[in-house]
Amino acid sequence: MTDSLTAAIKRVAVEVEAALETLLPLPDGLEARLCEAMRYATLNGGKRMRGFLVMETAALFGVDRTSAARVAASVEMLHAYSLVHDDLPAMDDDDLRRGKPSAHKAFDEATAILAGDALQSRAFEVLAEPDTHSNPEARAELVLALAHAAGARGMCGGQMIDMVAEGQALTADEIGRLQALKTGRLIQYSAEAGAILGRAAPHQRHLLAAYGRDIGAAFQIADDLLDVEGTEEETGKTMGKDVAAGKATMVAVLGIERARAQAQHLAAQAASHLESFGPQADKLRALAHYMVTRRN
Repeated sequence: MTDSLTAAIKRVAVEVEAALETLLPLPDGLEARLCEAMRYATLNGGKRMRGFLVMETAALFGVDRTSAARVAASVEMLHAYSLVHDDLPAMDDDDLRRGKPSAHKAFDEATAILAGDALQSRAFEVLAEPDTHSNPEARAELVLALAHAAGARGMCGGQMIDMVAEGQALTADEIGRLQALKTGRLIQYSAEAGAILGRAAPHQRHLLAAYGRDIGAAFQIADDLLDVEGTEEETGKTMGKDVAAGKATMVAVLGIERARAQAQHLAAQAASHLESFGPQADKLRALAHYMVTRRN
């Protein structure tokens, strides 16, 4: 990853963290424990890649950074909710997240479930608030697009397929669809959100959605490779769980080298969608390359 991209990611992460701090305050009542769990799940580190996508694509259209940071924080809340629920014993049963105890270990299962539920609600609440955008059509489009990305035809649907497919022999196309829903839809939304905020022309929104779709696919293959080749110290997650659980992955079907080549192809294809945006999109192009070379 280039120094300029590293600096940009860190700078945006600070902006997104500040927005999350503001948007997830601690109340004084008995519900404070719930809000503590929400903050624990959301403010526990991470590179904020989805938030970075929102901020960088919004910058292409001159969107106010405060407005973009609210949407970036919203998608990070939605992502955090999915991780909290994904780590539960009823799902992937993982005790470690970003090098720290998962939410259900740091608190308890019931609190973790409620924290995930509340983070999902808060994500949509933030998008619907007037402070996010002065145009109600823009706010409605953001809510609708995130709902599509997160629901039965998106992230949740992908998680269901992932669970049903354990131990089954899926084709590469079937795995590609699973991963596009489970992981890719939310990354695609993050790239598209900047165009929605910027009231971009339909063809520009389409290009950014295509970029997000392809880096989402590349990101997931890279994740599969890390599960096989990475270490717990690098990733902050328990390694080898996909293989042990009989999960359907591109690595399992294609092998390590072909899977890596496919990820690199997708990253190059993602960058090609940005041609019309010129030098302004250089960080997004660099991000596509980083997605397949990262070690965490």
